[in-house]
Amino acid sequence: MLYRLFFKLFFTPLDAEFAHHIGMTGIRLAGALGITKLARLRKNPRAAVQAMGLHFDSPFGLAAGFDKNAKAVKALGDLGFSHVEIGTVTAHAQPGNDKPRLFRLIADRALINRMGFNNDGAEVVAQRLAKLRASKTTNLPVIGVNIGKSRIVEVEDAVEDYRTSARLLSPYADYMAVNVSSPNTPGLRSLQSVEALRPILEAVLAESAGKPVLVKIAPDLADEDVLAVADLALELGLAGVIATNTTISRAGLRTPAVKVEAIGAGGLSGAPLKARSLAVLELLAKRIEGRIAIVSVGGIETAAEAAERIAHGATLVQGYSGFIYFGPLWARSISRDIAKHLA
Repeated sequence: MLYRLFFKLFFTPLDAEFAHHIGMTGIRLAGALGITKLARLRKNPRAAVQAMGLHFDSPFGLAAGFDKNAKAVKALGDLGFSHVEIGTVTAHAQPGNDKPRLFRLIADRALINRMGFNNDGAEVVAQRLAKLRASKTTNLPVIGVNIGKSRIVEVEDAVEDYRTSARLLSPYADYMAVNVSSPNTPGLRSLQSVEALRPILEAVLAESAGKPVLVKIAPDLADEDVLAVADLALELGLAGVIATNTTISRAGLRTPAVKVEAIGAGGLSGAPLKARSLAVLELLAKRIEGRIAIVSVGGIETAAEAAERIAHGATLVQGYSGFIYFGPLWARSISRDIAKHLA
């Protein structure tokens, strides 16, 4: 309740990206001062998940996009995320798209972003992760590294671009996630076709140092294409599928259409994704039948909703937009309460 008042009075008047930077700075500072340790949960064996050869203290983690450059991994783990997926990281550092590029739809508890994979680049992020690993820091969450195509690289050269990122980053990741589903990099979503996706995944697998590799798909894929990606993941021996990324759909929003149209292009995340994300999960679960992991993301706001995804076949669940709308203790409450919902 207190955070919602703070959000309304302080964050709402600010540009959304500027507010995000303030929040990230606060999390990093709190982590450096040891304050985030106060939020750390006592481990509950009933909530723990064994998946992809890894141990997760709970099923709930942070989706890619929040900590793009691996600057607050430990602090975010302290705040209740069992795993933190950093990125999206590209082989070449890039500034992303022009600002403004992040927008709140408060009435929908949603975000629209067209960030464009702004990040420090694979080499710098790899060095940052190497330093974190070398520090012998304890209580780290599971670290996923989400990689995407560099904007300056043509679509036909994407395989080597992904290969470079995988080679640099996989030594410091617990798992790798291949992002071919953001709507904010020209041509990227065309790489979700099985013909284009196969060589990319083969290249990442070859460079992954034995780490689990997953592919992240869009909610806007037709059902038959979702199943085709699932079949490819099974054929290649991927560790799992992450479903779903943001959507280009604007259907069913409470925010006035004129405001949504004024914002323009970008990927929509948050509560409006609930139905489609769940539908994609159910498709995947029927096809995969537990043979590899499914990470469900999109519109999850409560422990009950997270447990619902697991009941429908998810191995792990992730959130992002809820962190913005419900505050720094949101993940802690979900990770704390999920076991009773699963029971």
